[in-house]
Amino acid sequence: MAHNIVEEFNAYRSKMNEKLLEDNNKILKRIFNLDTNAFTEGTLPKKTKELLGLGNSLVLRCDDCVRYHLETCYNLGISKEEVVEALSISLLVGGTIVIPHLRRAYEYWEALQTQDV
Repeated sequence: MAHNIVEEFNAYRSKMNEKLLEDNNKILKRIFNLDTNAFTEGTLPKKTKELLGLGNSLVLRCDDCVRYHLETCYNLGISKEEVVEALSISLLVGGTIVIPHLRRAYEYWEALQTQDV
């Protein structure tokens, strides 16, 4: 049951991204392209970039962004311990207002783990 939040998030994200991009707006397409290319392997490894994206997303309190980066971290084989350490730094930077988003991040990580069971 818990893995449904993963499926629901990915289905909604895919559906809405298609709708956003079907209007063929140059600015939207360029932002999406920039986002995709920013997280590719470079001087910093993809793993590091995803942990940075995750941490920044938590501080900015963007649950969709946190979910996206958590799933990418999970798929890259980043350990729970690494994720929790990154999130703990973000909590320090973001303050206690980030705690509700941290709870949802933990819930989503658990859902990612149960989808493999």
